[in-house]
Amino acid sequence: MRFIYLILVIFFLSLNLRPSITSVGPLLDVIQTDLGMNGVAASLITSLPVFCMGLFAIFSIRLNNRLGIEKSLLLAMVLIFIATLSRGFLMNSWLLIATSLFTGIGIGIAGPLISGFIKKYFPGKLSVTSVYSVSMVIGASIATSFTIPLFNLLNESWQIALSVWSILALIAALLVLPLLITEKAKNVMTTTSSLRITNKRVYLFMLFFGCMAAIFYSITAWLAPFVQSMGMSHTQSGLILTLFTIIQIPVSFSIPLLVAKTRSRKMWLLICSFSELIGLVLLMGHFSPWIATIFLGIGAGGLFPLALLIPIEEANSIEEVTSWSAQMQFGGFILGAIGPLLFGFTLDVFNSFTPALIVILMTIILMIVIILNMETKTKHDSMK
Repeated sequence: MRFIYLILVIFFLSLNLRPSITSVGPLLDVIQTDLGMNGVAASLITSLPVFCMGLFAIFSIRLNNRLGIEKSLLLAMVLIFIATLSRGFLMNSWLLIATSLFTGIGIGIAGPLISGFIKKYFPGKLSVTSVYSVSMVIGASIATSFTIPLFNLLNESWQIALSVWSILALIAALLVLPLLITEKAKNVMTTTSSLRITNKRVYLFMLFFGCMAAIFYSITAWLAPFVQSMGMSHTQSGLILTLFTIIQIPVSFSIPLLVAKTRSRKMWLLICSFSELIGLVLLMGHFSPWIATIFLGIGAGGLFPLALLIPIEEANSIEEVTSWSAQMQFGGFILGAIGPLLFGFTLDVFNSFTPALIVILMTIILMIVIILNMETKTKHDSMK
């Protein structure tokens, strides 16, 4: 029974890491028209949370040292709940941007802590990471798929449609609450995590995470416009994005299970990386975008849970897992947020998708080189 409860906690915590971001996209044109937002202001709604996911990942180390994992996660969920709920009462563009800022802070804090939570409660079960990764994909998918139906159901109120997703954070917060009582005595920290990286491999992991995130966000932002340039309709391009997301769900769930069974993380990292490489080459060659998207979805769906596994598998303690995760996500998400901007800049300069796709291609190749240079954990490897 306790096992099921803890899995539910991880599921709902992870479920909250994307809806406040992905729910905005389907209604962005409506929001822009209603609030009179220009393109720059509108882009902040989605770019700010991604930057915050990196910047405030480091803050999770401080919170973990001071409050412990359970209280810190509760604080993160409350922050996401309040910020998302407040969207139901907004009539100002800058207040909407402020909610994006605070949801990003909450997500940034929660992300690394969930890895520490898994290490604490499931120290010998790496496969539990699949719950973390697949829940994030499900959260992103349901928010993207159901925000428009909610908008239509709620008398075309985009404010209420966006605020509905706060329910997920409320459920997660309520699920965490019992742990504050049962784990109160255990939350006295005997060791602390440091912001200083003393294990040099963490820089390599951070660079890998950054390449992975840059590729993912670039594909997410620009896949639909690219296939439209190939002659596909808006409806078809929407289905391409849906396929890209749906493919990731079974892959995100199965990859950690396969790694736990085969004990070969590097092999699966390379398989997923080459899958993205194949998908991108197919796009550049103007082959079937449907087949290309399947390869891209397999790669994206596998790489993120594999990235989450790195600190859980390599670090030696709960505090170290949180610290490694925070520092990987700090640098990784900041680099990841730059990806779509660099793609867009290249597109503006050359007025062609080809040079921009070459940028992604080079990033994938760099990521493969990094993976090949990743060393396995040694007995005395540790980050204090």
